[in-house]
Amino acid sequence: MALKTYASAIAAAAASAALLNQSTAYADGISPPNPSENQPSPAPPKVRNDHPRTTSAGFDPEALERGVKALKEISASPHGKKVFETIKKQEETKQAELAAKVAEFRQMKAQHETERQKIIYDEQKKLAQHQAQTKSQMAKYEDELARKRMQAENEYQRSRNQELVKMQEESSIRQEQARRATEEQIQAQRRQTEREKAEIERETIRVRAMAEAEGRAHEAKLAEDVNRRMLVDRANAEREKWVAAINTTFEHIGGGIRAILTDQNKLVVAVGGVTALAAGVYTTREGARVIWGYIDRILGQPSLIRESSRGKYPWSGMFSRAMSSLSRHNDPASASKNGNGFGDVILHSSLQKRIEQLSSATANTKAHQAPFRNMLFYGPPGTGKTMAARELARKSGLDYALMTGGDVAPLGSQAVTKIHQLFDWAKKSKRGLLLFIDEADAFLCERNKTYMSEAQRSALNALLFRTGDQSKDIVLALATNRPGDLDSAVADRIDEVLEFPLPGEEERFKLLKLYLDKYIAQAGSRKSGFVKDLFKGKPQQIEIRGLTDDIIKEAAAKTEGFSGREIAKLMASVQAAVYGSENCVLDPSLFREVVDYKVAEHQQRRKLAGSDKPMP
Repeated sequence: MALKTYASAIAAAAASAALLNQSTAYADGISPPNPSENQPSPAPPKVRNDHPRTTSAGFDPEALERGVKALKEISASPHGKKVFETIKKQEETKQAELAAKVAEFRQMKAQHETERQKIIYDEQKKLAQHQAQTKSQMAKYEDELARKRMQAENEYQRSRNQELVKMQEESSIRQEQARRATEEQIQAQRRQTEREKAEIERETIRVRAMAEAEGRAHEAKLAEDVNRRMLVDRANAEREKWVAAINTTFEHIGGGIRAILTDQNKLVVAVGGVTALAAGVYTTREGARVIWGYIDRILGQPSLIRESSRGKYPWSGMFSRAMSSLSRHNDPASASKNGNGFGDVILHSSLQKRIEQLSSATANTKAHQAPFRNMLFYGPPGTGKTMAARELARKSGLDYALMTGGDVAPLGSQAVTKIHQLFDWAKKSKRGLLLFIDEADAFLCERNKTYMSEAQRSALNALLFRTGDQSKDIVLALATNRPGDLDSAVADRIDEVLEFPLPGEEERFKLLKLYLDKYIAQAGSRKSGFVKDLFKGKPQQIEIRGLTDDIIKEAAAKTEGFSGREIAKLMASVQAAVYGSENCVLDPSLFREVVDYKVAEHQQRRKLAGSDKPMP
């Protein structure tokens, strides 16, 4: 019993020592391990020391004192060894139990660590998933925000673009209105300028025609004076000769007269014979003059005609037409030298085809006795309108007659009579006649013009009267550079309208080839009479060196804006330059020099013509 008491005392002492150690550890701030927690627990709050015997950490040494006292009692007891053995066995048992608990605790700790790692992995996995989901949501949100921002920016940009487009449209509308107003003002000023220019041109044409008529009259008067003086001189010489002859004759017949005067019967017979002879001569002369005037008025060519294939009288053109037909039959290549069947006329392919169709239609119209169709040719000067009309009449088998509108104004009150005579003369053609009126706007302009004289108005009315119905005898072809100036009634009588534009590059190349052959290659090769060669000498042949088609094409490209007449003048200038050289040779350098000079001259003329127009 005492042993148990000692053992219990020792156990109490050990427990007190252990408690003391634990309390001391706790007092030093070391907390016992807690295997159920992943993180260390916070330090316990410090206990206030209200007992002076205790330490500052709150430790009471009373238990140690009791333990020490018990140990002293045990050491003094005879059973102390057994007590210590018992205590040792108990301690070993407790140590084994404690080791088992420690092993169990370590196993639990390892299991707990495994579970903790698993929980940490699961948490990290969930955290990663949550972060991924959050990141995806953030990306979606950011993408949605970006789309909304872009949509808002697009809407703003669209609205701004619409406003800009609206402002641009309004600005364009204002600019277009201003441009139209400016264009209308320019067009009005241009029309006014063109009207004034047309009036000036018509006045110039009228003055020129009157000057030409006065010049022709003055030349005729001068020629008449010269002829009169020559006739007077010749008459004086003849008079002297005849006076001498008459004196001699009268000396011979003086005796006869004296004999007649002395004989009354001879006197009566002589006076009657002389009187009858004088009356016969005068009657014959005046009758012949009246008859010839009537024949000339009936059969002769009207004074308005400047050129005709019929000749002045019906019988005067037979020989020339027969010779021209014979020459064309003998040399069929002369009419189609350029491969177009129009001689020297080079036109655009579509225009040439149209004229060929009109010539065929006109020929068939004449063959079927159907009414002819009137035509209007318009375009810049020198584009081949007159030559095309002449070739159209030739290919359709008609006669042609050429007149100009500027010849009508100087006639004054005689213009109406001359117009009627012209149409009466044209109707007498058995083959049909193409009447070509060049510069038709000179007297066929609008009748409401203030500067138009009454005689011109009457002449226009006469022409409108003669062309009111479709004719089976006359094809009326008008040519003008200003088709807008023609009277509306004249335009109403036109059935076919053909525009003659400036030649293109291909046509200019053909024209250069044509006039190169005409003015250069064939210069000096034409046959002349023996007498001309004897007195004037044979013209020198021009030699062409190195002038290829490429050089001619180059010249065709440079001569843009040239008419056919200007190209002909250009080649005439080349011919003059060749004749002015020493060796009479045409080489590329000379050809280019003349072409460049004429191109510069053409441009200068255009500048001068443009400077004459008033600025808008």
